[in-house]
Amino acid sequence: MGIPNGLFESNFDLFSWPESCVQRLHEFCMLKLFDVIGELNGYPPEELRRLESQTHAWFHITRRGGRFSSHNHPMATWSGVYCVSPGASDAGETQSGVLHFHNPHQPAGMYIDPGNQKLGGNYPLKGRNLSLLAGDLVLFPSWLIHEVFPFYGEGQRITVAFNCAFRQLGASTTR
Repeated sequence: MGIPNGLFESNFDLFSWPESCVQRLHEFCMLKLFDVIGELNGYPPEELRRLESQTHAWFHITRRGGRFSSHNHPMATWSGVYCVSPGASDAGETQSGVLHFHNPHQPAGMYIDPGNQKLGGNYPLKGRNLSLLAGDLVLFPSWLIHEVFPFYGEGQRITVAFNCAFRQLGASTTR
């Protein structure tokens, strides 16, 4: 997939950079992710300590018109986006630079009538839009299809993205 105009994507080694600000961000993101993994999987702390992540991290700088089309992140279980700066969107551009998650149950919307057209809660038929603010961290399963809508504004929208795959320390890699 080519990188569209208005978007710069770095190499995927960001979290290996030695700068203290990068290492603090790396630690923050991993602590939050491990908290989520522990909670959702019911792992006690000693089991979490036996997990090792292989992480790829990069950053995007998005300028006017930049976007990233629908995709997921194969070969990872969890992904994250950290917002460094949302940029300054033009007045009236409410969808500018929005991170959009597609509904993984889209086939459920193949037939819409009054019986399902206003479903909410855990059963909405449409996707979810997030307008990120500086300091926001969004964690999500890597299989979830998502995109970034075009950024219409001044300055730059800067985000850090990462993917993680895990293995259990001391576990055999053969089956």
